[in-house]
Amino acid sequence: MGRPFPLGDWGEPADRLDELYRWVEAGALDTAARYLADRAWKRRGARLLRLGAALGALTGAALPLLDATSTVEGAAPWGYLALLLAVGCVGCDRYFGLTSGWIRDMATAQAVQRRLQVLQFDWASESVREVLGPAEGTASEAAERCLGVLRRFSEDVTELVRSETADWMVEFRSGPAPLGLQAAGSVGGARGEGPVQGRVSLPPHGARPNMPRQRPPEAR
Repeated sequence: MGRPFPLGDWGEPADRLDELYRWVEAGALDTAARYLADRAWKRRGARLLRLGAALGALTGAALPLLDATSTVEGAAPWGYLALLLAVGCVGCDRYFGLTSGWIRDMATAQAVQRRLQVLQFDWASESVREVLGPAEGTASEAAERCLGVLRRFSEDVTELVRSETADWMVEFRSGPAPLGLQAAGSVGGARGEGPVQGRVSLPPHGARPNMPRQRPPEAR
């Protein structure tokens, strides 16, 4: 997000490590807050579309019945229009991905928050080791462990964001097909762990193909 990396002279490693920890923690909090803010307007839009679809379906089902019973004359065309409106609301929700989008944003934000809690406990553990002193290694080894904890956390958060972006791209490109099947097919095909759509998976090298059994010729 364009946040400047904390640079220092490292004359006081403990202060520099604390500054780096706060920088990493602030980045994770900003990421979670961004996903939660993005979830809010998507959820409101999805609920409005769902409400419109429900009202349109109920109205479209009720007006033709009222017209058939002669309770309201000429209500059938309006009922069909209401049904068309309900279908349009559902189609807009699926096309723009509002419902799936806010659910995906919420899941990503919760995953970042859970990973941040793990970081806080790991950092507290490293702080206790530092207090213990020489029994847990030299100061350089302690600094390397702290840097390793921060690096793993940053890589995990980056992977969470990358995974969410990849899911969004798959849904945007492929339309309303099931997202789980699309992601499994695309990831499996890219990594070589599964069959690609339109191709037949070959047997492992050296494996004997299973040939269909043939009936023996009948004795004459």
